[in-house]
Amino acid sequence: MWTRKELKDKAKAILRKTYWTAFWVSIVIALAGGTNGWGGGGGSHSRNSRDSVYSDTYNNVFANWKFTSIVLIILIALIVILILRIFIGYCLEVGGRKYFVQSAQYRDNKKCFSFGFNKQNYMGIVKTMLLTNVFIFLWTLLLIIPGIIKSYAYRMVPYILADNPNIGAQEAIALSNEMTKGHKFDMFVLDLSFIGWYLLGAIALLVGVLFVMPYENATNAELYLVLRKDALENNLCSYKDLLLTQQTSDDDNGMY
Repeated sequence: MWTRKELKDKAKAILRKTYWTAFWVSIVIALAGGTNGWGGGGGSHSRNSRDSVYSDTYNNVFANWKFTSIVLIILIALIVILILRIFIGYCLEVGGRKYFVQSAQYRDNKKCFSFGFNKQNYMGIVKTMLLTNVFIFLWTLLLIIPGIIKSYAYRMVPYILADNPNIGAQEAIALSNEMTKGHKFDMFVLDLSFIGWYLLGAIALLVGVLFVMPYENATNAELYLVLRKDALENNLCSYKDLLLTQQTSDDDNGMY
C-alpha cells in the first residue's frame, strides 16, 4: 500500500535534480492536454421612432449575423483544438508521462517526446488515447460522478502506453481499470492535497501554478510505478505486456 507522503517524498528527491527540465516538460503536457475556452456575444439596440423600422431590422440582422459568425469561429476553434489534441497532443502527453516515469527510475529520459511520434508507436497511442477519452466522455454524459470515477479508473492509460504504446486500446484500458481498483478514493485525496499549492500559486498572478505542475506530475509517476509493481506481482499483467524485463522489476523492488 502506498501513502501520499511516500510518493511526494520520492517526487521531491527526483525534482531536486531535474526540476527545470521537469518544469518545461510539464508545460508541454499541460498544453497538449489542455483546452481553450472561447467566449463571445452579441447585442442589439432599439429606438422608439417611426422612421427607425428599417434601421432596427438591419441592426437585428447584423446582430444575428455577428452572433452566428462568433459561434462559427468558436466551433472552428474547438474543432482545430480537438484535432491538435488528438493527432499531436496525445503523443506529447504520453511522451511527457514517459519522461517522468523514466526520471523516477533514474533512467535515460531523453527523446521521450519523439518516442510518441515514432511511426511504430504513433497510431497505437492515438487510437488508445482517443478511445479512452471517448469512454470518459460517454460516462460523463450519464452523470458527472460516473465520468469522474472513470477518469480515475483510466488515469494510468498514458503511463501504460509510455511502457508499451502497442499494447492495444482495450488491454490498456482494462489494465488501468484493474490497477486503480481500490485506489480511486486515495487518488482523489492525493489530487486534493495539491489544491493548497495551486491556490498559493494562483495568488502569484497564476504564474505560481506552473511551478506546482512538475511536483504533481512527478508524484503521479511515482504512483504509477507502485501500481505497476502491484499489477505485476498480482499477475494482472506480464512483463511482456509492458515490455519490461525482470531486471526492471528487481530495480523497482529495490526502490519501494
